[in-house]
Amino acid sequence: MATIDELQEEVITEFSDFDDWMDKYQLLIDLGNEQKPLDEAYKTDSNLIEGCQSRVWLQADLIDGKVHFQAESDALIVKGIIALLIKVVSDHTPDEILNSELYFIDKIGLKEHLSPTRSNGLLAMVKQMRMYALAFKAKAC
Repeated sequence: MATIDELQEEVITEFSDFDDWMDKYQLLIDLGNEQKPLDEAYKTDSNLIEGCQSRVWLQADLIDGKVHFQAESDALIVKGIIALLIKVVSDHTPDEILNSELYFIDKIGLKEHLSPTRSNGLLAMVKQMRMYALAFKAKAC
C-alpha cells in the first residue's frame, strides 16, 4: 500500500499533465463520477459535512485498523474534490492520517482556483476526515 505522501505525489503528477484549468476541472469531475455511489443508509444528517455550500456526506469505518472513507456530494466538482481526498487518505491508520500534511491541495493549485465558499468546504472535508481519525484513535486506546 502506498503512503499518503506517495499518493499525493501521484495526484500532483496527474494534475501536472494539464495546463488548462478547464481540463483540471474535467479531471475532478471524472474522478467524482468514477466513485461508486454512497449507500442511501449513509446519507444521514450526522454524515453531512458542515461548512460546505453543497451537500457532502462522509462515511468513515475502521476496518482492520485502517480508516475507510466513502462519500458523495450533489455537486460535480465537490464530488471530485472529496474523491481526491479519499484517494489520498482512505485506508490508512488514524495515526498516518493525523500525522500527514496534505500539501497536494496547494501543489496542484486547487485552493486558488476554488471560490471562497468551496475552499472553506474543502477545509471542512479535511477537518472532518481528521476528526474521524482522531475518534477512531481515541477508541483504540
